[in-house]
Amino acid sequence: MPLLKSWVASANDATHPFPLNNLPYGVFALGDDEPRCGVAIGDMILNVTAAEAEGLITLTDEPLFDLPFWNPLMEQGPAVWAALRDRLTALLSEGAAEREAVEPLLVPQSAVVMHMPFAVSEYTDFYAGRHHAFNVGSMFRDPENALPPNWLHIPIGYNGRASSVVVSGTDIRRPWGQLKSPDQDKPTFLPSRRFDFELEMGAIVGTPSDGPISVQQADDHIFGYVLLNDWSARDIQAWEYQPLGPFQAKATATSISPWIVTKPALEPFRCDTPEREFELLDHLKDCGPMLYDLSLEVTLAPEGQAATKITRTNYSEMYYSAAQQLAHHASSGCPMNTGDLLGSGTISGPTRDTRGSLLELSWGGKYPLSLETGEARSFLEDGDTLTLSGSAKGDGYTIGFGTCHGTVIPALEDPLKP
Repeated sequence: MPLLKSWVASANDATHPFPLNNLPYGVFALGDDEPRCGVAIGDMILNVTAAEAEGLITLTDEPLFDLPFWNPLMEQGPAVWAALRDRLTALLSEGAAEREAVEPLLVPQSAVVMHMPFAVSEYTDFYAGRHHAFNVGSMFRDPENALPPNWLHIPIGYNGRASSVVVSGTDIRRPWGQLKSPDQDKPTFLPSRRFDFELEMGAIVGTPSDGPISVQQADDHIFGYVLLNDWSARDIQAWEYQPLGPFQAKATATSISPWIVTKPALEPFRCDTPEREFELLDHLKDCGPMLYDLSLEVTLAPEGQAATKITRTNYSEMYYSAAQQLAHHASSGCPMNTGDLLGSGTISGPTRDTRGSLLELSWGGKYPLSLETGEARSFLEDGDTLTLSGSAKGDGYTIGFGTCHGTVIPALEDPLKP
């Protein structure tokens, strides 16, 4: 599909992340106003809440955009999702008859504060990138036994904390936790000294399910995607993860980008999962291209200094798609809800410069990463800002997610002090 032309001039720039082909959904506030639903178009945001109130958008008998999150639309299902996209395209296309009514509802992106785009019902994070799993297994076991026996048969995951999912731009406080070094007899309670990021994508469940669903049905249930940073305290994780896996090490925060990019915008970039080493069981078998060709980058900027690009990889490196993750999640009969968030797992490629975490980039701290500032990093230091970005290149246009960034701030002086 070629670039769709809009009367919003900035949306027609081939390098801009928010052309008419994209139309991502977010929640914004202007000044002291209440947050409201909006759609990014070029450098502007269309106030969808106001457009509905003025009768320019009518999808159901009841309003869908009078609350500051997109869940009421998400639970309507694919037919209403498509109707909204068609209506937005008509309102914003070059030569639109209703331009005069729509133009006053545009707000500059530079003038707003972005909020969480949806209410997170529950959060599950997966471990579904083969290069990442192999790297971590090689570090802590050995390359011959890097992958657990089940890894090539099911997408491994754990239930995380929906309450600690935050929007891009939120500061991330270094957590305290129970740590134990190999040379210690007992653990101590200290701030994490091996704090890390994880480059991921997040899939958002739109329509709920109750009982097992197929991979194709799972894909139909997915509303859209966000960039996701799974902040991880590696030293806390090393002490706590056996036998039940991550807990407090992953509970500090999970950052997501403020714009939800919907599946129709990503449709031209679908691609297949990798060749399988073992045939998957029927409930997980691939049923067509379910991954996306999305270029992903991470930069690290020490406090007050320029950013260094520390990794570049692609979402197509995943071994399991979000649809397979969702189908596996539901296979036990587990109900999935509108607003459930599924983290892809760390997205790493086959070479050092494509690894999606500092744990891998520094190989557990053995080989610190050199920054363009002259500093080195094994793990994150206070004041460091991590910025994730992602995009796909179409025929004369770019589909982007904006950025997902967060700055590490110092741990509390005493977490037990009132």
